[in-house]
Amino acid sequence: MRGAQAADEGRMDYEASLATRAQTWRFLTNHAAVLLLIADNPGVRIDALSREAGISTRAVQMIVADLCRAGYLARTRVGRSNRYTVNPSLPMRHLAFRERCTVQALLAMLAAADAA
Repeated sequence: MRGAQAADEGRMDYEASLATRAQTWRFLTNHAAVLLLIADNPGVRIDALSREAGISTRAVQMIVADLCRAGYLARTRVGRSNRYTVNPSLPMRHLAFRERCTVQALLAMLAAADAA
């Protein structure tokens, strides 16, 4: 009896894990989400990015720093705010897309999806 109960509990844990995973994985990374949000609004503030991307302010700050360091974003100080410029000519960083897709292609694809 104990073996059947343990098997049932194991199956429930596995099913709960699958349900949780189904709710949490995404097609695009947080880096891509932040980059796309900045492309839509170059003067956006970090706290607004945090709300729109659904991640912490600190995570957004680290992602913006990563994107600036890698050359995907340029940050310009305007008064007390920042204004960002996306470098559309850089390739995607993922190995599967690096040779065939640029940031510009990703932006264009998502803009076309928005227009549809």
